[in-house]
Amino acid sequence: MVQIIAGDKGKGKTKYLLDKANAAIKDAAGSVVYLDKSSKHMYELNNKIRLINVKGFDINDSSGFLGFICGILSQDHDLETMFLDSFLKLACLEGQDISDTVAALDRIGEKFNVTFVLSVSMDADAMPESVREKVIISL
Repeated sequence: MVQIIAGDKGKGKTKYLLDKANAAIKDAAGSVVYLDKSSKHMYELNNKIRLINVKGFDINDSSGFLGFICGILSQDHDLETMFLDSFLKLACLEGQDISDTVAALDRIGEKFNVTFVLSVSMDADAMPESVREKVIISL
C-alpha cells in the first residue's frame, strides 16, 4: 500500500512524516525504515527506526531506486512500514511522471505486506489521476 503526503516545498511535509514515523514505531510488530537524502533528522526519529541516507548510494533513475527498495526488503523480512522523505529526489523523478513508480511501489507493498508513506513535493491537484487517490494529506 502507498500513502502520499502532498504539498509544495516548505509546507511541513517532513515534520508530518517524522511524527507519523515516530507514532508508527509505537504499535509496530515489525521494523520501520525511514529513507532520506541526508542524516539530519537522525535525532528527531525514535532510535528503533532505521534511518537510511540514500545519498550514499549510487541511484541514478527510478528503476535503480526500485531495485534499492527491493534490496532493503530482501534483507528485512519483518519490515512493515517504510517512510520516504523527499520522494521525488530519492526516486530521481523530479519533473517527471510518478505514476509508474508509485504503481510499482504499490505492487511491491501488496506482495510483501509493506506500507510505503511518501512525502511528495507537489500539490495534490498537480498529480496524475492514478496517484491522487493515494493522498492521505495535502498541505
